[in-house]
Amino acid sequence: MNMPKLKGLYVITDEKLTTYDKIVEMVEKALKGGAKIVQLRDKTNSDDFLILNGFLLKELCEKYNAYFIVNDRVDLALKINAHGVHIGKEDADITEVKKKLKNKIIGVSCYGDIERAKIMESLGASYVAFGSFYPSPTKPEAKIVDKSIIQQAKKVLSIPVCVIGGLNVERAKELVCLGADIVAVVSDIWTAPSIEERAKEYKNLFISGSVF
Repeated sequence: MNMPKLKGLYVITDEKLTTYDKIVEMVEKALKGGAKIVQLRDKTNSDDFLILNGFLLKELCEKYNAYFIVNDRVDLALKINAHGVHIGKEDADITEVKKKLKNKIIGVSCYGDIERAKIMESLGASYVAFGSFYPSPTKPEAKIVDKSIIQQAKKVLSIPVCVIGGLNVERAKELVCLGADIVAVVSDIWTAPSIEERAKEYKNLFISGSVF
């Protein structure tokens, strides 16, 4: 399949908001609406518990020509042949991840740290994520990052810049105008009256001319 560029709406699953009896159905709605990247994020259940849903979500993503990413769990990503992983400061070392995953996508959380982002790019990161830009319902302890970091990052990085943290469509619109390539969303997508329609609203932010 011809995979898309790393750009657009990035939806991240949540153990409470995307319960495992509904996760496949919910993710498919987001993909129908235009999500381009899906991340399976689960900090508590075992790899064995997650593997079936991982396979199902990967198949769905490929059906809709989107990427499937696993948060943190490199071994799980390998088992299900995910398109990549996303790692944070407390997760695996990018050099070791690169050895295991070779040419797969590696996303890295950089919070509000441009220098970390530059280092991660030099070590082979496929994209970097900054945030939280607003108070986040799923990560209330996250520090708020100034929006100016987006333009700073675009000046010094050649890889895509992802934004995350307390986003809704209006907030995301401003960040896309500032240069964000990828908008990562948790609560606002999964709690929407219509997941598919909300995903379309985010998708429309990336249609040429729609936000300028």
